Amino acid sequence: MHPERMLFTQSEWVPCPRCASDSVSRPMFTWWGGLLGPRIIPEVHCNACGHHYNGKTGGSNNKAIAIYLAVAFTGIVCLLALIVLTLLRLR
Repeated sequence: MHPERMLFTQSEWVPCPRCASDSVSRPMFTWWGGLLGPRIIPEVHCNACGHHYNGKTGGSNNKAIAIYLAVAFTGIVCLLALIVLTLLRLR
């Protein structure tokens, strides 16, 4: 087991849709969401086959991840625009 993953009991998450294993862990960090994303989206990792999926439904998290990334990107762009406009007003 990786130290960056938390193990959960079989009753907390649905079994892996690929191999039906109950041994799943929750990632502490992901490339798409850093530390916050996995706390918002119920992403789990099957310890038996390595499949990543939605721990509540057993389905894909691709749509939720795309929305998360779009909101985060929009927020960063708006924050940068606000900083630039503030700096331009100070001149």
